[in-house]
Amino acid sequence: MTSRIQSATPGSGEQASGRPPYPADASGNGHGPGRPGRVSLDELHEVARRIAANIERVLVGKPDVIRIALVTLLAEGHLLVEDVPGVGKTSLAKALARSIDCTVSRIQFTPDLLPSDVTGVSIYNRQSGEFDFRPGPVFANIVVGDEINRASPKTQSALLECMEEHQVTVDTTTYRLEEPFMVIATQNPIEMEGTYALPEAQRDRFTARVSIGYPDQQAELAMVDEHAGHNPIEDLQPVSDGETVHRLIETVRGVHLAPDVRRYAVDLVSATRQLPEIRLGASPRATLHLVRAARAQAALSGRDYVVPDDLHTVAVPVLAHRLMLTTEAHAARRSATDVVRAVLHRVPVPQGSGPRQ
Repeated sequence: MTSRIQSATPGSGEQASGRPPYPADASGNGHGPGRPGRVSLDELHEVARRIAANIERVLVGKPDVIRIALVTLLAEGHLLVEDVPGVGKTSLAKALARSIDCTVSRIQFTPDLLPSDVTGVSIYNRQSGEFDFRPGPVFANIVVGDEINRASPKTQSALLECMEEHQVTVDTTTYRLEEPFMVIATQNPIEMEGTYALPEAQRDRFTARVSIGYPDQQAELAMVDEHAGHNPIEDLQPVSDGETVHRLIETVRGVHLAPDVRRYAVDLVSATRQLPEIRLGASPRATLHLVRAARAQAALSGRDYVVPDDLHTVAVPVLAHRLMLTTEAHAARRSATDVVRAVLHRVPVPQGSGPRQ
């Protein structure tokens, strides 16, 4: 397909949304279907295992990266995949999207992409004498944004409302997005020609950032053996659906967070605002994302309560991309990842945090 906006046709695992968007009512709620119930942790673990195994058929030798992608999905967040060309950024996003039988769309970000190409546009209907809204590719459960930093800041800003409030406002009318809703964006941090750096407001809306990295020799050899003759993404079949994922999210929301662990999460984020090598620390939104990701991590580990180790596991992917370092820190070759790890060592860990009392 040669157009900038790419959406598969309905009827397969990768679908374009064929349903009209739900206009939001006065309370901000859409008129969509009600929330489904929760599932057991055993069922959550089994569904997550199937999705991870499906993705591993495409992204060989990267279980930690796949786990962060699943954590982000279950935490109702958005994922930024940032790495050099050719390591499988887009493959990860498309494999996750194809593993869930729900509405999926893909946007190839380019400098000439317009905000209306993302959100949709109202078109005058001569027969009715009214304007009809044509929803854009953002009206899907999973939106894959390829090379997001190649679009202008004006177009990037079209995603701000979508990612934070799960709604789109066009011509004074607000439309609710389908749930679950997740944006998986990719960008290349090396090639800066013809790109626009993501502003802080945009980066802060991504729950986690992950870098895939190069595979080891055995994984690369396995990739050559299995992928050289055909594209494995074409063979992927859905192993779950949107309703099931929604129920998994409801289960994650119910994971217990003890007061000491909650305070520990706040202390970790607050510490990033007090370090001399940080020009801009993590926001209160980062605290919410850290807690949600920790709940998802706990659920994937088979627990219905969060422990400090869950916060440690997700701290770097959730916090590092939000920090802005000083010039002196850059000159000393300090990275945001180094700073987050230093915070984890510096902030005292609460003792005795475990199952709900």
